Amino acid sequence: QVQLVESGGGLVQAGESLRLSCAFSGRTLIGTDKLAWFRQAPGKEREFVASIIWSIRITNYSTSVKERFTISRDNAQNRVYLQMNRLQPEDTAIYYCKLDAPRTPFTPPVAAWGQGTQVTVSS
Repeated sequence: QVQLVESGGGLVQAGESLRLSCAFSGRTLIGTDKLAWFRQAPGKEREFVASIIWSIRITNYSTSVKERFTISRDNAQNRVYLQMNRLQPEDTAIYYCKLDAPRTPFTPPVAAWGQGTQVTVSS
């Protein structure tokens, strides 16, 4: 069973940085398996933040965080990180980690979410 656990959230002031971490277990990532960060602010829909294709490290970012956030992964630790710099009050949200893996001849498809970690940025 795939499990994802986020950590690293907190309360910071505008302009400061945070690094979120997502530890996953239950699947060895291969091929086009992808880990992503999403966020959901109060009263808003969940939105895409960043993603990384595990095996080839191709990354993708939303326009609102590009140039400020960096997604990376640690294969040995089974973790994905989100380095968030120059945080702004509009970045306040619960941040979720998601694993997407397509079906293979040996494993079913996976779309799994973590429980989220709160990031609050004060002005």
